[in-house]
Amino acid sequence: MTEKEPAPPGPDLARGVAVDDLAEGQLLAGAVAGQAVVLARQDGEFCAWSGTCTHMGAPLGEGLLVDGQIRCPWHHARFSATTGEAVGAPAFQPLTRYVTSVRDGRVFVAAAPAASAPVPATPDHSLDTLATRAAGTARVVIIGAGAGGYACAELLGRAGYAGSVTVISDDPDPPYDRTVCSKQYLLGMTSREESLMSPVLGAERHAGRAVAIEVAERCVRLENGGRVPFDVLVLATGATPLRPDLPGFDLPNVYVLRTLQDADALIAAAGAARRVAIIGASFIGLEAAASLKQRKLDVHVIAPDDVPLKKVVGVEVGRMIRMVHEERGAVFHLGRRVKGFDGERLTLDDDSTLDVDFVVLGVGVRPRTELAAAAGIECAPESQGGGVVVDGKLQTAIPGIYAIGDIARYPDVHGGRSIRVEHWVHAQRQGQYVARALMGHRGHYWDLPFFWSAHFDTGLVYVGHVGSIVGTRVEGAIEGRTFAIGYLGEGDERAFVTCGRELPALTVEAEWEGVRP
Repeated sequence: MTEKEPAPPGPDLARGVAVDDLAEGQLLAGAVAGQAVVLARQDGEFCAWSGTCTHMGAPLGEGLLVDGQIRCPWHHARFSATTGEAVGAPAFQPLTRYVTSVRDGRVFVAAAPAASAPVPATPDHSLDTLATRAAGTARVVIIGAGAGGYACAELLGRAGYAGSVTVISDDPDPPYDRTVCSKQYLLGMTSREESLMSPVLGAERHAGRAVAIEVAERCVRLENGGRVPFDVLVLATGATPLRPDLPGFDLPNVYVLRTLQDADALIAAAGAARRVAIIGASFIGLEAAASLKQRKLDVHVIAPDDVPLKKVVGVEVGRMIRMVHEERGAVFHLGRRVKGFDGERLTLDDDSTLDVDFVVLGVGVRPRTELAAAAGIECAPESQGGGVVVDGKLQTAIPGIYAIGDIARYPDVHGGRSIRVEHWVHAQRQGQYVARALMGHRGHYWDLPFFWSAHFDTGLVYVGHVGSIVGTRVEGAIEGRTFAIGYLGEGDERAFVTCGRELPALTVEAEWEGVRP
């Protein structure tokens, strides 16, 4: 710790704390030798771990200990409280263990981290236990190295899966954290190298495009003519940004934002620009707007809705997010559509014009289901939201072929409907579910949809799923940007959104998943 770095909050755990000060199921944030450490008590036993999340450094002492897991307050990563193992994305690296001891009614934490690696956890989450079940040599092929594809391959590799794992990706970059493309990376807070995910153990990677799935032959045909045989196929092809068929939207200074290369192009464009137009007040569009505004550009947001994000978070929260952006100088043109772009000037549907240096499209994505559909795998029609149809175990009607992430249309056990969601962590959790299923885990996919969104210094956390909001219950002050809102949808659909209140979101997530603190 340097002189400029603040000391971690909480007591010096090396000096000990009273046993009675830590209740069963409680976390205590403290420090050991200047390093943040979290002390947990479960089943009468004490364990201590490094106190920051291995995903983005959130203080775990502000999180939740539930069902044997330490849950991160920011992005809801999960760690085994027994072993420190990362058991739920978006974290993949384990926590560092500290040795504890109890003397004279006090619990002490050793002054240095333990040298030994984490011990395998409970059967439902243990990599070691799952690996022992994976005695077969099934050839697993994953098409797509985004959130779900990477998470599936990573867990198989970490568990020592006995079969082969091959990842086919048409993204020229190695796997990276796509959530930073519109936020930290576009803003300049994170480098390209820091955006990359850790290499996957034991997986072979094919850089190139898969052009066909030959179901009868059980192989994937590549653009270069090669064929990759499989016993198990995991479709994680993701989605592609929509580009409206409008005059000028194919010009080189009209950008989308999906990949790391897209973000590179935007950064280059921003360096020589003064004014940018964001078409669409979606989450990705508004996150890009916030990052480009902080790069000192004049930002204009054009969208047909009267309130940004109204369909997802309601009118009040949508207005609040608009205010957050307007306070930083962004200009909104709502209730307006674009008619065309000549490379320098946008024309809106009221015939007004706007001079801009470049345009960013944030009007949504479509699932990449072409491969699946061409192979005869059932896909939902676009009128129903599209996606590859899977069962409660994320498997298609063809045995051994799974679909995860943005393309998966699956039965939501919480809302009672078939849904398709486009959330990063949800795709990662689906990839991890399939990996565990391939190693013998039983049961249906159970995780709740979850995502976060950052707008300057204001962030939203969303748990659950509501297709259409029919009722709300508000706690706190939306205008004060510290609130929690419960949303009711049709049927059993429900969601929970918080701003500035991390713990309620974790608590509701645990309750809705059927486990309680």
